Amino acid sequence: MSDTMNDSPATRSVTDQDWRKLVTHGTVTACTLIFIALSNMPVALDDFDLIADRFTLGDLSLYWLLLVIGVVVGKEVVLEGMATHAKGARDVVSGAIAGVFAGAGLSLLVILINNFELRDPLVNWSPQTLEKLSVGGSILSGVLLWLVIGGVLGAIGGAMHILPSRIRQLVIVAAMSVLLVAILETVLSDISESFGLEPLADIVYAKRGGLTIVGLLIVAAVAAAYSWWGHAPVKDAKQRFQAMEGPERSRGNLIAFSIVAVLLLVLPMLVGGIVNELLANVGLFVLLALGLNIVVGLAGILDLGYVAFFAVGGYTTAILTSPNRGDSWPDWVPQTNWFVALLIVVVFAAITGLFIGAPVIRMRGDYLAIVTLGFGEIIRLLFLSDWLGGYTGGAQGVTNIRGVNIFGLATVRGTDPQAVFYLVAVFCVLAIYVSWRLEHSRVGRAWMAIREDESVAEAMGINTVNTKLMAFVVGAVLASFSGAIFAAKVGSVFPTSFIILVSIVILVVVIVGGMGNIAGVIAGAVVLIGVLGGPRQPGLLQEFSNFKLLIYGALLIWMMLKRPEGLIPNVRRTRELHQEEFLQDAWLKGEIDTGDEPDDMGEVAPA
Repeated sequence: MSDTMNDSPATRSVTDQDWRKLVTHGTVTACTLIFIALSNMPVALDDFDLIADRFTLGDLSLYWLLLVIGVVVGKEVVLEGMATHAKGARDVVSGAIAGVFAGAGLSLLVILINNFELRDPLVNWSPQTLEKLSVGGSILSGVLLWLVIGGVLGAIGGAMHILPSRIRQLVIVAAMSVLLVAILETVLSDISESFGLEPLADIVYAKRGGLTIVGLLIVAAVAAAYSWWGHAPVKDAKQRFQAMEGPERSRGNLIAFSIVAVLLLVLPMLVGGIVNELLANVGLFVLLALGLNIVVGLAGILDLGYVAFFAVGGYTTAILTSPNRGDSWPDWVPQTNWFVALLIVVVFAAITGLFIGAPVIRMRGDYLAIVTLGFGEIIRLLFLSDWLGGYTGGAQGVTNIRGVNIFGLATVRGTDPQAVFYLVAVFCVLAIYVSWRLEHSRVGRAWMAIREDESVAEAMGINTVNTKLMAFVVGAVLASFSGAIFAAKVGSVFPTSFIILVSIVILVVVIVGGMGNIAGVIAGAVVLIGVLGGPRQPGLLQEFSNFKLLIYGALLIWMMLKRPEGLIPNVRRTRELHQEEFLQDAWLKGEIDTGDEPDDMGEVAPA
């Protein structure tokens, strides 16, 4: 196939615009901004200052899309053999036009709110919304101002394409670093106190919250310096690490694991109780996500009732360790130590995994997901029912659960979040080791074969029933560990602690982080649970408590459309999801015209 690419990119006129693209993107962004404004997010997040007394998280919720739309409309997808175009003033104008369309949505909303009563159909709207959208001025000024703001921010986003790649990277790194440091104010302030760096923290952060102007400049300057001088060495070191093989790669993995282990041991000592509580919650969801990653990420079984195993672990531990269990238990059933109860928890979780997995194991796709969803609700309703109420406490649950007695030396309970985190970390390390060994074992390869094509895997001699049942059992055991720790941490369990939403959130964590990849699952839990929080657990940004499910849904949709492999993808999983792109690239390069066909890994081999 002849190469049709030009030696130099073609230049397009400012008037040569793709109006359909501009109108479409601008309208979609305008509708999104209207939805954000009417959800009352800008007002609810206005108490969190990013830059003290000047810029809040509520402002960011309105402005960031206007900047992003300018970047998006100027982005050009260039495939093999296609002509490229030079970036210039046209991209700035494109961004400005799309930004004006987007800003017009908020201008229209200002007019509608001012002239019509919207409180009845839109219960989340508040009078402060109009004040926020009018930017403290008159209605006319608010209408005009959003057109101007949209055009300016859109033009800035379009201008990002004109900047040299190194400058563009510097700007992005500086902006993201400022946002990250502002959001992590609680954590960084705690660490600064541990190291006696309060004077520096007072310079960077204002007393009432948010970055000072001096702090903003310091963070931006440090981030820019890293981007200019430090990014390349870090990138080279990462590439060298990824290129390692054999014993050298094993040593590299051991060193990396040791560094992470030291950080996990030291970090809880440097932060306060609030951050330790946050770390403990993240650890619980990491443990849950690691178990679901085996079921969904490796075996490809969409289990929407995963919370059932979490509930079994929590209730079994509670019943065996609490004196306040149901009245129907005979006197000869003793209260046990937490570690003894854990052994029984593992047995019960394995039995539950077999009980749920056996009837549904021959189902596939949506049918399997719906049935597992039903089983998850059945388990919760059984704990809630009068039939088992004498054993599980019914709606009153089980209270006064004992903490974890560590060989008589210490007792881990919810009042000591640092100790809880260390306990969770131990089980997370165990789960990571088990997951890693299983993934690279014969069983793990069988799971991945079933995930890719169950019919082919069965034809190759894999016992798909037993293999899928094993995935259910391993996932159930890991989830039961989290349930056992949760019961000891909270000191009580109730049926409402194990709602179906927990399963959905864990699934979102696995998908966003990267299905089939242990590091991705951990990253997903840190980003989602650490920042936004769980179904009932607060995150670092407690202001998002009323919007976390909305953000979960939006993030999940975006990930499915733009990056289905997750934040830190598994290589094999990425090749599966992007198989069509591999085929397209091979065709464009002329590698299929001669009768060659790509194999299942996306590489071309003779037919």
